Amino acid sequence: MLLNRRAVLGLFSSAALLPLAGTVARAAEPGVDLIILSDLHSAYERMAELLQVVETRVASASRPQVILFNGDLFESGNVAAARSGGEADWAFLRTLARLAPTVFNIGNHEPDFDNDLAHFVEKARSLGVTVLSNINDKRTGKPYAEASATLSAGGMTLNIAALGTNAIGTYPKATRDLIDVPQPVEWAKANLPAILKSGSVNIVLSHAGVVPDRDILPMLPDATLMIGGHDHLTLAHEQGRTRYVHTGSWASLMTVATITTPGAAATLERISIERDGPAAADLKRTIATVLDRHLTAEDRSVIARTAKPLTLGETARFTAAAIAAKVGADIGFIGHTSFGTGLPRGEVSRFDYNAALRFEGKIMKAEVDATTLAAILARCNQDGDVPLSARTGDFLYAAPALAAGKQSYIIACNDWSAINRKAYFGREDLTFAEVPELKLKALVIEALNKA
Repeated sequence: MLLNRRAVLGLFSSAALLPLAGTVARAAEPGVDLIILSDLHSAYERMAELLQVVETRVASASRPQVILFNGDLFESGNVAAARSGGEADWAFLRTLARLAPTVFNIGNHEPDFDNDLAHFVEKARSLGVTVLSNINDKRTGKPYAEASATLSAGGMTLNIAALGTNAIGTYPKATRDLIDVPQPVEWAKANLPAILKSGSVNIVLSHAGVVPDRDILPMLPDATLMIGGHDHLTLAHEQGRTRYVHTGSWASLMTVATITTPGAAATLERISIERDGPAAADLKRTIATVLDRHLTAEDRSVIARTAKPLTLGETARFTAAAIAAKVGADIGFIGHTSFGTGLPRGEVSRFDYNAALRFEGKIMKAEVDATTLAAILARCNQDGDVPLSARTGDFLYAAPALAAGKQSYIIACNDWSAINRKAYFGREDLTFAEVPELKLKALVIEALNKA
């Protein structure tokens, strides 16, 4: 069904209707701007700053604006967000829906604060958000939401499809028994041909990750805009007139895709969000209130000091090197999505630290020969300009630089990387042993205070 904004303004979302809440700009220029957000993870250090950029963009727009949110609004590791039930996050989403038509694809962290996804869908719809998902509710045998929607904007028809990740271990434990997530590539083969149509603007919101997305791309009609998420990557890939884009994580970036006519390639603009930049005042106050009410003295305690701010990549490489140094390994490894953001300059509170290094873990060691290690290193440190064909989705950071000339090496990593060795290291033949009585977060704090 093709819906016009005037026909549905004020209606709540339903399985069949796409509510075009929010202000659509007077279309002085042809086409539509698609404001792309993904993987915010309760990033309170930049969320109000991101909202300010979105508000400014919408207010000054010369063509219609549509907001596409590709999953993972919440983060259970943010204790203030968790204790408040996502009060500030919901305020952010409410404001987005008032600014422009907002479409939300469910990610694996939407059930972080309430394990029943049906509750997320109900509340988001009550705010005027159109929720899409291909995840099924095992209790009812029905999907939590429609997996596609059609919208009219800029004189064009937008066909939007959505799919989630079937990496079931990345959902909260209590949610896993409630959901059935289709294998992404098989779902795409069976469903996308009926959703994506010629003569329209075709959009795919995928929270499945790079690896399945890469197999889905060849199925898409030329000039499709495919938006990826889940892996916390920053990339733009061209395939004919089709564009495949990831827009980072933790509110560090947003991407605007401009499409002027059906069949035209999207023009992409990447916008960085500065920590402590101009901020949306109401949301900034809400976040401050949430932090004041819900952070304990322990959360606020200073656990380290840094001489300069560290980017996410610098924080991750520091962590990998700290793991290696602590256990006497030649090189350390840790996964990219173990990190949310970088560390601030100066005093680092436990709250700030947990936003940077998200997960606790054990430390594991293994011995490998030089040839094996070379193959592992070839797939690490993918935060640079890496072609899509070489990307593994989530990836390992490796540090420090390796001393050459040895026949065998001791490697060390966190237990999540060792457990998921096939995905991270690209092989199953690594034999890891736990380093007793050693935990990841404590050893990195120790290293920071020695630096």
